[in-house]
Amino acid sequence: MAPQREWFEKDYYKVLGVSSKATAKEITSAYRKLAKKHHPDTNPGHEEQFKEISAAYDVLGDPARRKEYDEVRAMGPMAGAGFPGGFSGQGAGTTFRVENLGDLGDLFGGLFGGRRRTATRTAPQRGADVEAELHLSFEDAVNGVTTAVNLTTDARCHTCGGSGSAPGTTPETCPRCKGTGSLQDDQGLFSLSQICPECGGRGTIVTSPCPTCGGTGIEHRNRQVKVRIPPGVEDGQRIRVKGKGAAGRGSAPSGDLYVVVRVGRHPVFGRKGRNLTLTVPVSFPEAALGTTLTVPTLGGGPVTLRVPAGTPSGRTFRVKGRGVPGGPQRAAGDLLVTVDVAVPDVLTDEQRAAVEALAAVTQPPVRPAVEG
Repeated sequence: MAPQREWFEKDYYKVLGVSSKATAKEITSAYRKLAKKHHPDTNPGHEEQFKEISAAYDVLGDPARRKEYDEVRAMGPMAGAGFPGGFSGQGAGTTFRVENLGDLGDLFGGLFGGRRRTATRTAPQRGADVEAELHLSFEDAVNGVTTAVNLTTDARCHTCGGSGSAPGTTPETCPRCKGTGSLQDDQGLFSLSQICPECGGRGTIVTSPCPTCGGTGIEHRNRQVKVRIPPGVEDGQRIRVKGKGAAGRGSAPSGDLYVVVRVGRHPVFGRKGRNLTLTVPVSFPEAALGTTLTVPTLGGGPVTLRVPAGTPSGRTFRVKGRGVPGGPQRAAGDLLVTVDVAVPDVLTDEQRAAVEALAAVTQPPVRPAVEG
């Protein structure tokens, strides 16, 4: 993938608040914290910050792109000054890969008086990244699910399979570049690689264009992409599905699909990270004398919970392993049960008498004096 102009202008490590030596885990952790903080759904007006954070993670979260980004940034602030098409190299005698020799001709024409060279066609281009929303139930987000996402994007032509040739025919090898897709032009210390103007960088020529795509190999259509959602996915989390975005032009690879997960609410359970939460009402006598509760779990049978005597309202009990399911490298979460002491709105005569009798024998709490 050719370097983007933003790579020369943006310090993605600074955007995510990590060092250039950060591990992949540290980068992912930093992205998730910032994405949650600036997500437009919960923080209106933070759209630009969220886009910048996402753009930084799209590069640094991909090992191959991060390596290329680091190489480009290591060339210094002048790295992208005159090379709009992108390049790579290690020093003198370097081979530059140029996608638009019209722009490069302006640069070298000004420096060395060289002649301007232009490419007449577009080189193979990586497909665009695509983003789609996926709405999940609370249970599917907790347990994980394999589902499908519906997209309308550029895709490989269903008639020719992306070759661009009509059924029964095949593209011919380009006679000018001999199938390489580029033409080399040695310029002393520099070796310029120009896109072959005959085949547009594909290395082949379509002599009998496909009637569906007109020889481009690409058509805009509806399609379904299968997506595996891991257990414990959170609302707003982006899941990358490599190579399932828009189809690339020519021999270039497809872009990636980013699935933004939207998780629905549950009528009983809540969630804190990998732990599930549950609030259970108890009466005053149960809290004062102690009791045994039977509480539900998500996707499993009920469990028994012992509430000791003297339990105050708001106390939380932990049921191990009954939260978000674990995996090969991650333990399961827990179920956090919070006791809520219920106070009746209306008392019967018998209940009132019992409460008044209790009040008569109860030592009142010591309250701080009120100055006035």
